[in-house]
Amino acid sequence: MAKPLIFVTRKFADSGIKALKAQGYRVNVYAEDNIISRKELLKNVAGCDAILPLLTDAINDDVFVAAGPSLKIVANYAVGFDNVDLAAAKRRGIIVTNTPSDKVNEAVAEHAFALMLSLARRIPEADVFSKAKKYSGWSPTHFIGTDLDGKTLGIVGAGRIGASVARRAVKGFNMKLVYADARRNPTIEKELGAKQLPLEQLLQVSDFVSLHVPLLPTTRHLMSTSEFSLMKKTAFLINTARGPVVDEKALLRALKTKRIAGAGLDVFECEPSIDCDLTDKLELKNFSNVILTPHIASATIAAREDMSIIAANNIIAVLSGKAPLTPAK
Repeated sequence: MAKPLIFVTRKFADSGIKALKAQGYRVNVYAEDNIISRKELLKNVAGCDAILPLLTDAINDDVFVAAGPSLKIVANYAVGFDNVDLAAAKRRGIIVTNTPSDKVNEAVAEHAFALMLSLARRIPEADVFSKAKKYSGWSPTHFIGTDLDGKTLGIVGAGRIGASVARRAVKGFNMKLVYADARRNPTIEKELGAKQLPLEQLLQVSDFVSLHVPLLPTTRHLMSTSEFSLMKKTAFLINTARGPVVDEKALLRALKTKRIAGAGLDVFECEPSIDCDLTDKLELKNFSNVILTPHIASATIAAREDMSIIAANNIIAVLSGKAPLTPAK
């Protein structure tokens, strides 16, 4: 009997691939170091027992048909799973898993806080200024920034990552904390003095707004024109969640009109494009008070290895007839 066949859509941390090979599985890793084309994806999944895709791979019914009846699991190499058609998978009895982990939570929380600090203290602007040899001596007016101490942080989505950001804010920087979530988080209320508010009230009182919600129909364009109109003009937006949670057009208008003080973005609405529409001449990269990073919030060695192992262990469990460790839900 042939050993199970697993297709991995791109080379990443080796730990998971080694774990799969140690089981005797046949592991086919896409050789190119770029996002796999649709044609190549459909060709390579044929006859597979498992697929290990990245968040850049759209996994839908076309993929399931191309894979055939042998496909048992899609082990998504990401915490989010908006790239996978869960309904189509369920209809075909295919299990979908993701890779939540404490290491990923901490990595993303660190990155969100790095963006917050960098915006508040205008570090990228000062770096460009200094490297351009414009610094000719100390001045009391150079790059006046914003304190974090005593300011209010609004967490939108108080799950594992949001709570990790909250702990850093309160315990490390003496910030006040409010949060908006469909569910209460009694832990951060008790531990950090957090107060749950409706989103509209949170936006009105927060000096920093950090987004930590999954991309769902209900969260697409969660931040749009009306939401930006509620924010303080001195407030900053941080997004390390998913790009379409923010209406890019509305954000650009808010930045142009100085409706908000700035933004730190690790994800983009039309990713991998940083701007959805270049015809309007409003580009995110042209604002000095916007910091852009290329979807790297979880990009630490420890987090990537952990994600790799979790994805592999889900495949091993399902192909062994056991329940998945982290089913997507």
